[in-house]
Amino acid sequence: MEFQTFPNEIVFFDLETNVPNKTGQHFHILEFGAIIVCPRTLEEVESFTTLIQPKDLSVASLRSSRSDGITRDKVANAPSFEDVAEKIYGLLNGRIWAGHNIRRFDCVRIKEAFAEIGKAAPEPSGIIDSLGLLSDKFGKRAGNMKMASLAAYFGLGVQKHRSLDDVRMNLEVLKHCATVLFLESTLPNQLEGKWQSSSKIMTRSRSSYQTSQRAMPYSKGSLGKESTLPNQLEGKWQSSSKIMTRSRSSYQTAQRAMPYSKGSLGKMTQNVKNLLSKAQGNQALQSLIKHSHSLLR
Repeated sequence: MEFQTFPNEIVFFDLETNVPNKTGQHFHILEFGAIIVCPRTLEEVESFTTLIQPKDLSVASLRSSRSDGITRDKVANAPSFEDVAEKIYGLLNGRIWAGHNIRRFDCVRIKEAFAEIGKAAPEPSGIIDSLGLLSDKFGKRAGNMKMASLAAYFGLGVQKHRSLDDVRMNLEVLKHCATVLFLESTLPNQLEGKWQSSSKIMTRSRSSYQTSQRAMPYSKGSLGKESTLPNQLEGKWQSSSKIMTRSRSSYQTAQRAMPYSKGSLGKMTQNVKNLLSKAQGNQALQSLIKHSHSLLR
């Protein structure tokens, strides 16, 4: 079957697996969850999640410490990976993959699962790994780079360790981090310095970054550039960026065009207060203020 590709769409996905506790035991996918996100608005346009029954049910825990955790009973009647492989392939293939620590974990598990059923694995048009991206750009402001810590830092709730909930949390964390970084870039002297010490702690060395790259299950050429993905995404914003971005000179011009000097602004404010106080006993002024309110609505 042929699948249509969407090289500019972003798919956030997450896997829940067993935790191997015996020598020679492998990871088995117990749940898959994904959301497709519009790259222009970052709105969720499609979602999919499913529990997956492993070939060996004994790898799934009998009970979970979490109230909504994945247990053996929950996956006992779930479809096998082979049953949902076609759907997963259609969601992932040809799109930009996004997720937290997906380069070293989720991408590897997906490739292994498709190899196990003898089918070709989906290929991304690019990869955005929020762990590497935020490690480099955001720093250890939340204490560490775990998704649970980042979510708690922004007050986004508790990580549930369920695939669909986690990918949605991942997207929200990225939005919040991007907003902070954008604000800091506009006022670097006032804001960026506040995080200088934590940024030094957070930044990973080039050697460790290169080590993680060597562990990638996909070739470098097939991925594009991580995080920025200029060929897929940047061009979409070129025209809007020209409209939105103000140069320093135009910003300074706007400052010079202020009709009030810094010292006179306080006096003007006090005069307005006095005028409003007088208006309480002046019917004509009250009518004027009431009329101005109606025009501003």
